[in-house]
Amino acid sequence: MTEHQVPARKPARPFFSSGPCAKPPGWSPEKLSLESLGRSHRAKIGKARLGLAIDLMREVLQVPDTHRIGIVPGSDTGAVEMAMWTMLGARPVTTLAWESFGEGWVTDAVKQLKIDPTVIRADYGQLPDLSQVDWSNDVIFTWNGTTSGVRVPNGDWIAADREGLCIADATSAVFAQDIPWDKIDVLTFSWQKVLGGEGAHGVLILGPRAVERLETYTPAWPLPKVFRLMSKGALAEGIFKGETINTPSMLAVEDAIFALEWAKSVGGLEGMKARANANAASLDKIVQERDWLGHLASDPASRSNTSVCLTVEGADADFIKKFAGLLEAEDAAYDIAGYRDAPAGLRIWCGATVETADIEALGPWLDWAWASLTA
Repeated sequence: MTEHQVPARKPARPFFSSGPCAKPPGWSPEKLSLESLGRSHRAKIGKARLGLAIDLMREVLQVPDTHRIGIVPGSDTGAVEMAMWTMLGARPVTTLAWESFGEGWVTDAVKQLKIDPTVIRADYGQLPDLSQVDWSNDVIFTWNGTTSGVRVPNGDWIAADREGLCIADATSAVFAQDIPWDKIDVLTFSWQKVLGGEGAHGVLILGPRAVERLETYTPAWPLPKVFRLMSKGALAEGIFKGETINTPSMLAVEDAIFALEWAKSVGGLEGMKARANANAASLDKIVQERDWLGHLASDPASRSNTSVCLTVEGADADFIKKFAGLLEAEDAAYDIAGYRDAPAGLRIWCGATVETADIEALGPWLDWAWASLTA
């Protein structure tokens, strides 16, 4: 390929955004069930569809019966903050941060809840020393750092005999990575990541130790209505049966149901993980073949298989903006600039709703953009 030769083949679906992410292959709005639209979410049909979404999430994610699943407002952020505001303050807190969203939970703990947590940090691309974590504390962390491409390699570092709660923001990890449910007390995510669903709704999964905390502890600060998980001194069980705290978008619920049924059709959790792994391996091959590309996450053991963050030789934010803009203008790749707070680079979503053939087709376009800007 000469310096400015445009590649012959484009990705068929150039959707590489890390949120909202690519819709499942074969998706179209005509395929969504619409009977629940225009009806109350409290009506029989609304409750049934919300309940089905919860049941499908349990089935695909293999969530044990010991854990409750609730649909909550505010996307993943709403789910994490609901857990923080309702459960923290009972014991010391440790927050781990190695990317933007982890830092956001540090800010919540320090500036909003004012609980003076122990903060364990690492630079972008690195994972902190997980052996430093004191599990007599409640611990908050991102399972997969969406803005750095760094994930925890497994749950072995989480103490089985922990006294504190394990609170995991796993929004770009679920449906792509193994979650050891016996090590998880609170887990959150949103449909708009690995499922390719619509935004605005979060999912809150509570283990029995989290429920016990809610039933035995009342925080000192006031709770907004949308955060309240207790009613008349007992857990609001309806939340975990489809009776959402705030009015949900039934269109978004139907979209999530489509995505979950698609996930089942490709082999469930194992199939979803395999697709993400294949995509990440394909992108890694592209990186290894180019000396001007690199991984922000240097250790493969802690490198994400969904939100893969790349370094570009000599690039600053302006270069990356132009690089991503060239590809978007050609409809070859959308939304691949790195997160605004992260080091300048590219971020390419490799979750299960992306097709490996489209990752493969992306390589020559990256070459074209690089040649165009550095000639």
